[in-house]
Amino acid sequence: MRLSTKSRFAVTAMIDIALRSHAGPVPLAEIGARHHISLSYLEQLFSKLRQNGLVESTRGPGGGYSLGRASDAISVADIIGAVEAYGDQMCTEAAPSPAATSEQMAQELWTALSVRMMEHMQSISLRQLVGDQRITGTQASSKAARRGIYAKPKQAGARGVVPNSVFALGKAVLSGG
Repeated sequence: MRLSTKSRFAVTAMIDIALRSHAGPVPLAEIGARHHISLSYLEQLFSKLRQNGLVESTRGPGGGYSLGRASDAISVADIIGAVEAYGDQMCTEAAPSPAATSEQMAQELWTALSVRMMEHMQSISLRQLVGDQRITGTQASSKAARRGIYAKPKQAGARGVVPNSVFALGKAVLSGG
């Protein structure tokens, strides 16, 4: 198993969605803003998470991502396995022969370590991580999700005060007003 920044960001984003699951789908832009992760990077991660059934997407206004399964049915190993390429995992080989190189002799150690890490990460559920966040005081915003299409507020312009062309400016300056 490989642990990288990609894995860390995926776990962080999944905790964020689970914390805010009561308010409906969570837009990636909000996750990115809260955790300083680029939107394009999150889109790549969530594509893989969606393919593995860990999240569901909702399109349109008020859309975003929500958990694809219950938080206690998603483990840290599920999240990491979804975003990391399976080809990057350590391969298991047969026990080293007496004439094995030093790299092959250490392979048994790395394989055992990888198995232990995987077992530990499978034992940690997303629900436990959310519970830990709530204990430390992390609160999800209680703001209701915005739904529907909203008009952009109109700004009051200064149309009558400022000339709209060079000629009008010259005329205003020459007339003294």
